[in-house]
Amino acid sequence: MTNLDPELKLAIAAARQAGSTIMNYYKADYEIEEKGYHNPVTTADHASDSLLKSMLGEAFPDYGWLSEETVDSPERMKKDRVWVVDPLDGTKEFIEGVPHFVVSIALVEDNQSVLGVLYNPVTEELFSATRGTGASLNDKPVRCASQENPADMIILNSRSETRRGLWAPFDGVFGELQAIGSVAYKLGLTAAGKADIFASLRPKNEWDICAGNCLINEAGGKLINLNGQPVTYNNTSTLISPGLIAGDKAAVDKTYNILTK
Repeated sequence: MTNLDPELKLAIAAARQAGSTIMNYYKADYEIEEKGYHNPVTTADHASDSLLKSMLGEAFPDYGWLSEETVDSPERMKKDRVWVVDPLDGTKEFIEGVPHFVVSIALVEDNQSVLGVLYNPVTEELFSATRGTGASLNDKPVRCASQENPADMIILNSRSETRRGLWAPFDGVFGELQAIGSVAYKLGLTAAGKADIFASLRPKNEWDICAGNCLINEAGGKLINLNGQPVTYNNTSTLISPGLIAGDKAAVDKTYNILTK
C-alpha cells in the first residue's frame, strides 16, 4: 500500500491555511457573484482556491487538478493521481454566517478516493483519512455509528431539498432529519458518528463528496449512489447522479431500501 503521509501532511496544512484565508472574509466585506441559479461564489472561494492550487500544485506538480473554482481541463484524465478540491464547500452558509462550511481536499488514484481532508475553520474541526489507515477527527480515531431501527436514525440532509419538500414523503420514517448546508461537512460528521446517515436526493459533483467518501470508507462505512452503486472519481463528467447515501454499511442498505421504494 502506498504511503500517503507526505500528501496528507500537506493537505492538512493547506486546508488550515485556506481556512484561515476564508476567515479573513467571514462576516466581513467581500464580493458575491452568481455562477448559476442559486449558485453563488465569493472572493473567499477564489482566494482559497488560489492558495490550495499553489500549495498542492507546487509540491506535487505531476498530479492532476480538479476544483469547483478552477476551469476544468481534460489534462487531468491522463494523470495517475488527481487532487479533487472544493475550496469552500457550503458557500451559501458562509454568506449567511452559518458555520457549516469546510475546505475539502481529496486525492484520487485509479478512480478511487485515497485521501480526504475536511476543515471547518469556525469550529476548527479537522477530519482526515487515507486509504487503509482509518479516519480521524482532530487526531482522534472515528467510526460510523448506527441505530438498528431507521425510526431512531439521525439523517443529515440538504437544506434546499428540505425547503423544496423533497423529504416530505419520508416524514416520520426516520428519527430525525437534520438539514445542514455543506455536503462535505455532512459526510465528515457522519464518518465521525455524529449522525447515522448522510443522504441526498439530487446529483452532486465530485468535489462535493470525494474527500468525504474516503472518510466514510475509513470510518467503516460506505457511500453509494441511489442506483446502489459505489462512486468513482476523475470522470469526464463530474456530476454524480441521481443522489447519494453514506454511513454505516447496514444503515446505508436500510436507508437505500426506504428511499428507492
